[in-house]
This record gives sequence, structure tokens and C-alpha cells, in this order.
Amino acid sequence: MPILALAVVCFCWGTTWIASKEGVRHMPALQLAAIRQFIGGSIYICFFIFKKAPWPKGKQWKTILILSVLNFALSNGLSTWGVKFISSGLGAILNAIFPLWIVIITFFQGEKLARLAILGLIVSFSGVCVIFYDHLADFMQADFRFGIFLSIIATITWAFGSLYTKKKAATFNPYFSLGLQMFISSSILLTITETTGMSVSLNSIPVTSWYAIGYLVIVGSIMSFIAYVYMLQKLPAEISSIYAYINPIVAILLGALLFEETLNIAIAIGGTITLSGLFMVNKSIRRTRRLAVLNEKQKETLEPLIS
Repeated sequence: MPILALAVVCFCWGTTWIASKEGVRHMPALQLAAIRQFIGGSIYICFFIFKKAPWPKGKQWKTILILSVLNFALSNGLSTWGVKFISSGLGAILNAIFPLWIVIITFFQGEKLARLAILGLIVSFSGVCVIFYDHLADFMQADFRFGIFLSIIATITWAFGSLYTKKKAATFNPYFSLGLQMFISSSILLTITETTGMSVSLNSIPVTSWYAIGYLVIVGSIMSFIAYVYMLQKLPAEISSIYAYINPIVAILLGALLFEETLNIAIAIGGTITLSGLFMVNKSIRRTRRLAVLNEKQKETLEPLIS
């Protein structure tokens, strides 16, 4: 079952980039993200109300509110908006580089960078340069530059969200927390789209976009997230992190197949180099975490002896 959950995450989260790309062809991107999160969050909340699960208390609400903004309103909202202007495959590759920002953020917070992390940063940056070499002409287009900007900001906010989750993780049901985050973020996005005129009437949304929203809710927001949390609980980090490298490959291949998006040697080589660098960075992060845990255990063992 854990391996099956990993397979679901690897494939399904890769396909959500395709569904997002199809959905934003026919409607405003932030509105699509808002509707997706509203429906998905409502389903989660209704289920846990039916199960009479305990609601968050006190400072837990602060954590949930911050993660709602970072992980869903900003990261998911901006990445969905980004694929309106760039290919789904390129969006997936850019989304995968968030571990690089984690390393950079922790460096500015005073942590030392391991040699493997530095090497991974250099390799990943080189891979991104190879990918964009084939898109130099596209940078002359304002929409393309805007899509890249949105996608990069989305990865930065996801990195901050990941670090905040590690530091201030809520102590109650993670699935209930996800539902609340989705619902709160959908309220934020719906307010923004309605007040800025970035929305269209529900009646004018074509059936194609509703199919995309349905797929994103059922497969992306519910099935994949359940598999993701289950996978994290059952599999070692070295195995569960594989999804980060497979998602972009799925998005690139399906994008080329369904939307005739560009698939050439520069993207293939650059994507491989980038993902290789990300593997080094992730390995360095996991190694640093293991050493921190071991040091903490040693301190706990030595303190009684010293006293």
C-alpha cells in the first residue's frame, strides 16, 4: 500500500499540471484555483464534521492561517496562474526547484551549507540555464516573463511554507488541517478575484474547465493528498521524495502528447541536470536533519551523566 500511494502521488500530481493548463485556457486562473480549493476544502471539512473530529485550538489557528496563505493562496494560486503563460512541463520543473530556496533561506538564517548542497545548487542552476537557453526568444514576450515570475514566486512561498510547517506543525489531524487551509485560501482568492474583476460568472465557465476542476479536486486535492500523507508516514524519506523528480517528467511527456508543447533535447538534458541537482540538495537536507536528530539524542543521553 505505501508503494501504491507513492505511485499515485508520482503520476497524479504530474497530471494536475495538465489539468490546470487545460482549465486556465478558458477561465481566469485564480478563479479556477479558488473554486478548486473551495470544493476540496469543503469536502474535507464536511467529512471531519461528520466524524466529530476536534477542531483546532488557540495558536493552531495562526499556523493554519499562515499556511493557507503560503501554501495555497500564494503557491498554488500563483503556480496555476503561471501555467496560463508557460507550458505545463516548464511550470512543473520550476515548481520542483523549491528545495533550492529552502537551502538559500536556511543559509541566510545562519545555517552552514554542506558541500553537497552547494554542488546541488550549482548543478540545478546549470540545468535551468540549459532549459531556458531554448526559450531565450520567448523572454521577449511579456506574458512568458510574467508566467516565469509567477512560477518562481510560487516556489519561494512553498519553501517558506515547508519551513514553517516543520517549525510550527499543528498537533492535530493533518487531513483536517489541509481542508481548513484550502477553505480559508479559497475565501482569500475569491475575495481577490471578485473585488478586482478577475472572475467570470459561473454560467460562462465552459464544461471543459469544470471537468478540469473536478479532476483537480478529486485527484489532486483529495486522492493525491491522502496518498501523500500516508506515504510520508509509511516510507523512508529517501523513497517518498522520489515523487519530486517524477512529477515534472509526467507533466512534460503529457504536455507534449496532449498540447503539443515543446519537447526537445535542451529540455530533456536541462531537466535531467536540474533534477540531478535537486537530488543532491534533498540528500544534503536529509543528511543534515539526521545529524541534528542524532546530536539531540546524544545531548539527552549525556545530560543526566553530566549533572
